[in-house]
Amino acid sequence: MHLGQSVVVPESSIIGVFDLDNTTGSHITRNFLEGAERAGRVLSVSEELPKSFIVCDGTDGAEGLETKTVVYLSQLTSLTLMKRSEALRFD
Repeated sequence: MHLGQSVVVPESSIIGVFDLDNTTGSHITRNFLEGAERAGRVLSVSEELPKSFIVCDGTDGAEGLETKTVVYLSQLTSLTLMKRSEALRFD
């Protein structure tokens, strides 16, 4: 799925797509994002203000490898990303 700019991830690696405005009010989400940032696992897709974050399994499905979660910050809304996901399934 295209996340913005030139970043594309396999749809099978996506764990979840989240709206930043609606989810960062929770201390659990903030702690998760802060931990991912400290671990160097947050990648910004654009220089623009992010509207969503996408949590992906960073192993690309390889068996026997430790799962390394990657969080992408995207300027696209979660609704736009979900529509792209649905379009991929019906093409």
